[in-house]
Amino acid sequence: MAWYAYCISEQANFQNGRARRPFPIDSLKGINEGTVLGFPCGDFVVIVSEFQSGQSLTQRSAMEHARIVSKCFKVATLLPFKFGTIFESDDALRHAIRNNKKTFAESIARLRGKSEMHIKVTVREGTAIAEVLSALPHKAGSEYLSRLKEKASRDRERQSRARALSMQVSKLLNPLQEEVSCRKVDAGIVLDIAHLIDSEGVAKYQHRYTSALRQFKDVEITLTGPWPPYHFMPSPGKVRTVVNN
Repeated sequence: MAWYAYCISEQANFQNGRARRPFPIDSLKGINEGTVLGFPCGDFVVIVSEFQSGQSLTQRSAMEHARIVSKCFKVATLLPFKFGTIFESDDALRHAIRNNKKTFAESIARLRGKSEMHIKVTVREGTAIAEVLSALPHKAGSEYLSRLKEKASRDRERQSRARALSMQVSKLLNPLQEEVSCRKVDAGIVLDIAHLIDSEGVAKYQHRYTSALRQFKDVEITLTGPWPPYHFMPSPGKVRTVVNN
């Protein structure tokens, strides 16, 4: 039997006592309407559903994957699996978990009580980012821009200016950790910023965000979350897998 994997957590979060066989999770339906089960493996449980050879994964499947992870996140600290992670057998699943036992345990301990907030910043083409930064209370962004080398290419300068803007967002919102990516689109520059925060501090973070909005002009900013910590998972190089994607 092949298993489609959504996430991994501690077994105690989903079961009283220690189970030895897969058990249903609140009658949830997952990919292709499959029953969602907890597959026990020592102290861990992998949230899975049966997967038949030849089944296709679609955009709807991706939404179902995210929905299951979000529902489980409401009751437990977990590590989400990448969309499309399939274990070909019981042994393959158990082997992967055992090989990564230490990494999974350390990551769950590090992320316990933590949530991810996601910020999307869009700077329209032609907007003077230096002027946006100059309106902020801290001068680091403008000082950073002033050090740009004149010979830098437009793409490199765009990346540097976007990085300065992300620095200001970080200073205003003060996350525990952050992951930032920047991409050029036809409309301008888009910054995708993931912040790791204490789950108990979501309301405080949202208040800071509301206050920060007043500091930015000519910039579109949207906030979503709290989410499971997708961007703060173990580095792929640290996880030994026998997983088929």
